[in-house]
Amino acid sequence: MSPHKSEPFLPFDEKVHKSFTVSQFLNRKLRWVTLGGQYDWTQKRYHPENPTFPADIAAFTQSLFPAMRPDAAIVNVYSPGDTLSMHRDVSEESDKGLVSISLGCDGIFVIGNCSEGDQDPECLIMRLHSGDAVYMSDSARFAWHGVPRILPDTCPPWLRSWPAKEDDGASTNDVTDLYEPWWGWMSSKRINLNIRQMTE
Repeated sequence: MSPHKSEPFLPFDEKVHKSFTVSQFLNRKLRWVTLGGQYDWTQKRYHPENPTFPADIAAFTQSLFPAMRPDAAIVNVYSPGDTLSMHRDVSEESDKGLVSISLGCDGIFVIGNCSEGDQDPECLIMRLHSGDAVYMSDSARFAWHGVPRILPDTCPPWLRSWPAKEDDGASTNDVTDLYEPWWGWMSSKRINLNIRQMTE
């Protein structure tokens, strides 16, 4: 599927949602996908049966943060102008740390660490770059956090030009040819993997 296709992307229920093109979906409408455990936003709980979490991402995550078991992830897709409201992740039946991995454009990350009735809550503001990882554990595990801003034109050059091309402009291999329509898509995007352990 190319991010430039103009054919319609049909919703599950056309009486509820309007249709839009594949290009509109991949460039502006796509905001998140889930990996592994599937969260029911209506019931505010995880489904009892879930797909297996991707083994390669699980192994990578555990090599960095061995104290937690990757069961589920929300993959947020941001464009400049997008935000993520302040919120707490409290649906998991585990207090193991949350892992946040950033790719693409820089984002401003805000986390507040306070208890009920605190007069002087602590607030930390960080500029996260592509490749940064944040581990929210201990008192930060259930802290309020959000992303108020994505900084445009900050995607690293090596990722901005994905998939890579040779110096003469030729594709590097057949696999790259498959993804060539995506060239430049990441230049204005921030991808954030929010990985968590669902149960003890």
